[in-house]
Amino acid sequence: MRSIRFEAKAMNDATVKYAADELKVNKDFVELNVIEEKFGLLRLNKTFVVEATIKFDVVIDSIKYLQELLDNMQLEAVVEAKIVADHEITFVVNTSENPILIGKNGKTLDAIQTLLKNFINLFTDEHYVVLVDIGGYKEQRKKQLEILATKTAKEVAKSRLEAKLGKMNAYERRVIHTKLADWRDVTTESEGEEPNRCVVIKPKNK
Repeated sequence: MRSIRFEAKAMNDATVKYAADELKVNKDFVELNVIEEKFGLLRLNKTFVVEATIKFDVVIDSIKYLQELLDNMQLEAVVEAKIVADHEITFVVNTSENPILIGKNGKTLDAIQTLLKNFINLFTDEHYVVLVDIGGYKEQRKKQLEILATKTAKEVAKSRLEAKLGKMNAYERRVIHTKLADWRDVTTESEGEEPNRCVVIKPKNK
């Protein structure tokens, strides 16, 4: 987590506020630790060398963030987290209004996911792969993409002609790349500029 060191005349609310302003987070997320005490001439004045650290649990605080976001939308929701791998987390959301939160072609879902990523990035410089799935939409979409990847890869391997898939977001492209990563006959590349970036499946040179 991000941290800063500075010298303060006292350990009080003003010091916490200063640290929060410097770290650009709410003061509730700031933890102060005194590293050193310094005394002036004749020990009449004392200052503190302080380390201010962001206290943030990526799972617990992210669930709270999503819950508050949905509460503000007046939606009752159940939010859970699945730690897929180190620095990779999927947040699973279920509400009575799943289609509204998913949106056309998952665009509303993608917007919620972006909000969560930006929230996490406020508190840490570590890179997290963060996914938000609502009503199993992402899981179903992943299965569809894997079927598409396998079918297209077989055609490319047989015809020896490359195939370009439709435009996809970063998550969808990663599904294709991962599914075909171990194939001996084809390779994959991302081409184009956002938001029109796509995956091209190419035959490997023999």
